[in-house]
Amino acid sequence: MSRPLDLAQRALEAAPPGDGTLATVTVERSLLLRYARSRPTQATAIDDLTVDIAVLRDGHVGGASTNETDPESLAACGRAAAAAAEAAARSAGSGDYPGFPPPQKLPARDGYDEDTARADPVPGGAALGAAFEVAERHGVEAHGIWTVADVETALVSSTGVSGSESVTDAYMKVICIAPGGRSGYAAQTAAAVSEIDAQSLAEDAAAKAAVSSDPVRLPAGEYAVVLEPHAVSELLSMLGNYAFNGLAYAEERSAISGRLGKRVVAAGINLADSPRFPRQIQRSFDAEGVPKEPLPLIQDGVAHRVAHDTRSAAKVCAVSTGHAIAPGGSPFGAVPTNLVLTGGGASDAAELARPIERGIYVTRLWYVNPVRPKEMLLTGVTRDGTFLIEDGEIAGPVEDMRFTDSAIGILDRTEALTSMPVLTSDGEFYGRRYAHGVVCPALRASAMRFTG
Repeated sequence: MSRPLDLAQRALEAAPPGDGTLATVTVERSLLLRYARSRPTQATAIDDLTVDIAVLRDGHVGGASTNETDPESLAACGRAAAAAAEAAARSAGSGDYPGFPPPQKLPARDGYDEDTARADPVPGGAALGAAFEVAERHGVEAHGIWTVADVETALVSSTGVSGSESVTDAYMKVICIAPGGRSGYAAQTAAAVSEIDAQSLAEDAAAKAAVSSDPVRLPAGEYAVVLEPHAVSELLSMLGNYAFNGLAYAEERSAISGRLGKRVVAAGINLADSPRFPRQIQRSFDAEGVPKEPLPLIQDGVAHRVAHDTRSAAKVCAVSTGHAIAPGGSPFGAVPTNLVLTGGGASDAAELARPIERGIYVTRLWYVNPVRPKEMLLTGVTRDGTFLIEDGEIAGPVEDMRFTDSAIGILDRTEALTSMPVLTSDGEFYGRRYAHGVVCPALRASAMRFTG
């Protein structure tokens, strides 16, 4: 038995008896290098072990955490979790959580890279050096981050669930900024640090920033668009969070509530949550120990399934699909974290642009927020590489624009996709590191509404 799994078992046994208990141990070892103006600015290393205990009382789940591993600290953590659950039951009456799930066979997966787990800052320093050299050659400055991690998660429950897995991830972001303020963006996510190509990323970002012409201002309106994978992934992430969230679906707050089995987007759209897809950050189980299996969300444009945890599944007489993001279910709901959009037949973004007489090329979308989640109406702005498409060619730069449009509507107006999906993520963590991403291609849509 691994040390984290053994520790999780000891934490489970230290908690007070009740309606059910689940203990999770997370061990994170990670490195992060930040840089700005083509200079290193910050270096951090995390070596952390956290024990989380969740206790069920009268349909309510309370949680507590500790970094201490001695018997008394584990017992105190368990008592705190039980007290939180009991307080919720006293104030709100009986809860609706049906109980921690029973054990199931956990699937095998292949997403761990030994070299990444052993990584030291040397590869990061080399990656930054490559980015700085490219930026200097193009007359721009490089900004961004490089980070790698090895995270082991062990989970046991009073129902007999027991599982442990280690996941590695690597990420690099390059934003190049020209003297006039024009910027370009490129990023890469992978399970292995050896797959990160710093020079290619910097070349891509620098080429977008170092254009010689001034950006033009376009009036608000609807334009045909080519969206790079990072722009597509932003739309898909929002779709997963709000439309395919099992709790939102059960409470009829989802854009596809009542629409399962019906066409909701273009027939060429096939979207699934695929935790063992070869280019994904692969996972075996969720926060409740339920196996993560492939889940078709949209097939040939037809809404097919939604993601459930134990709590949301109970509301609609279904079963968990392995999408709990917290023991007992997050108040936000169940979220698909391994989205994969199947590619199409176009060779690259340039081919996508050829049929467009006048449109907009978008590198990425930034600060995207829901306006009306029930309709998947979103708003955000283009950033770090927005260009005019004229007569099928990607022409000069365009001032960044605000869009306000439905993610479902954009996918319904999708005409073509590139053939090779890539793994995308934001790669920055402001709490517990849980690496995940969206595998998707670039796409062309006949119209996207820009409002300013």
